Amino acid sequence: MNASSRYNRQIILPEIGENGQYKLLKSKVLIIGAGGLGAAILPYLAAAGVGEIGIVDDDVVEVSNLQRQVIYKSSSVGKYKVEEAKAMAAELNPDVKVNAVAEKLSGKNAIALFEKYDIIVDATDNLQVKYLINDACLITNKPMVYGSIFRFQGQVSVFNYRNGPTYRCLYPDENSSSVNCIEAGVIGISVGIIGLLQANEVIKIILGNGEVLSGKILVYNILNNEQQKYDFEKNSSFLIDKIAFEEKYMIFENTENEIDAEAVLEEMDSEKILFLDVRNADELPKINFKNEIQIPLMNLENELEKLNSTQTIYVYCQSGIRSKMAVELLQKHQFKNVKNVVGGVLALKQLLTKEIKI
Repeated sequence: MNASSRYNRQIILPEIGENGQYKLLKSKVLIIGAGGLGAAILPYLAAAGVGEIGIVDDDVVEVSNLQRQVIYKSSSVGKYKVEEAKAMAAELNPDVKVNAVAEKLSGKNAIALFEKYDIIVDATDNLQVKYLINDACLITNKPMVYGSIFRFQGQVSVFNYRNGPTYRCLYPDENSSSVNCIEAGVIGISVGIIGLLQANEVIKIILGNGEVLSGKILVYNILNNEQQKYDFEKNSSFLIDKIAFEEKYMIFENTENEIDAEAVLEEMDSEKILFLDVRNADELPKINFKNEIQIPLMNLENELEKLNSTQTIYVYCQSGIRSKMAVELLQKHQFKNVKNVVGGVLALKQLLTKEIKI
């Protein structure tokens, strides 16, 4: 292998050398999530020369992301994160192939995606998706590099590494409650540190050097720089086969609680429908609905008395992610007629702009 000057500083390390650099070049890594963790992981894997990197996320860049998702620029707002991430990585290192997958990870696409890569990196902040990643890794026999943030504390581990313990061995209760950074808050440094630790685990796995965090979880607190490692063991009762996976995740896509942007615009002047904006008060653009109310997602559960549980409610946010969470929350509190606006304000604004041009 003719090593370029690009990788010289790491090739001279005896633990890497030209053979290790060749391993990096031949490796394929899939990152699930292009948010704060993904934004820290991707550039370091690309810079190190990981040959092929996939990144999966169906979200678009919002202004509030820029505080911690540092690979994006103000000009990226409104654009798909994976496309912006791919462009960044291509400029950083043209040797690396980056596959942008602008889809939501689901039971329908997880297995096919995971089979194409060697290592799966969990860069999500959604509890249910973490269980999906774990189960799909078991089916495809791929290691899962896990990261999680709660306020000023982060966790890192590696699951299913060489038939080691899984995410369910550490967290068996799939129905436990969890809040994400939208609700709990987060400082960008937290996701940066944890994302870099995840990238480090990926590189150790590829090179076969160092001690991989399999059967161990590292807990790091940025306020006092304390870190602890805890051991946990494998529990074979949490294994899953392909039939059980398909029954759990691939029964059907539930679209009955969704409404597309075109249908929403046809009813925007209706007094029978309440349009619920779950964005924060300072988020733009604004849409002028005849009958609307704004309650940020983080306040919604404490302000349910402002809503009529029998009324038809269309819930929207910037891109449809938070509004989907809001619909699930409302349904849990016996709201029967609620729908998520697919694509959110960005989809609505795009349609309104087309109408003005016409």
